[in-house]
Order: sequence, then C-alpha cells, then structure tokens
Amino acid sequence: MSEKKVSIEQMAEAVMDGLIEYAGLATDVMKDCVTKAGNTVKTEVKANAPVRTGQYKKGWAVKKQKETANSLELVVHNKKRYQLTHLLEKGHAKRGGGRVRAFPHIAPAEQAGIRELEEGIKRGLEG
Repeated sequence: MSEKKVSIEQMAEAVMDGLIEYAGLATDVMKDCVTKAGNTVKTEVKANAPVRTGQYKKGWAVKKQKETANSLELVVHNKKRYQLTHLLEKGHAKRGGGRVRAFPHIAPAEQAGIRELEEGIKRGLEG
C-alpha cells in the first residue's frame, strides 16, 4: 500500500481508486489462471484418453469461447472425434446386448483443472 495523505473530502475518491486498482489486478490474475487451468485440463485429458487409432487423443484443444473486460470462458473439446467423448467417458450399450466399459478420462481432468484454478487464484490474490 502506498502512503498517501488525503483530506476527508478526498477519502471516498482515494478508496475508490484503490478498489479499481485491485479489481484490475484480480481480473488479470483470474484470466491468467483460467488459461493455465484450461491447458492443464487439455493435457490431462490427452494423457489419459483411450487410444485405438490415436485420432481421438490428438483431437483435444482449448478454445476461447467468450472474453470480456472482466471474464474469460474457455472450452476444452475434441475437434476431430467429438461424438465419442460421452460414449467413452460413460460407456454405452452394445447392439446385441450388454455394455461397453467406460473409460473415465474427462472427469478426473476436470477436477484437476478446478483445483488448479482455485489454488492459482488464491495464490495470485494473496501474493
């Protein structure tokens, strides 16, 4: 904090300036952490994705869906074989009866991304 002397009349303006500065810092920290968490989720999904031909595993990407002055939304998705994500993650029924086993690889990566995002924002705002 800077040592700044203000009169009573200028107190509200000085406090508002400090809050605006903090909001800008918090926004920058948040956007940086969201980007890092999105890349972590993509890396984790790629590392744990089932491999048959390799196309599904190679198709994972991070896409910026929406960005405003105060927010950033990213989507981790499969560009090439998006139809398989739910079937592989949850398993599915076979045509002749029975079920195909699930390969959970998206949910664990999502949880790791959530943890990293929360910890990154805490670290960024504390220090």
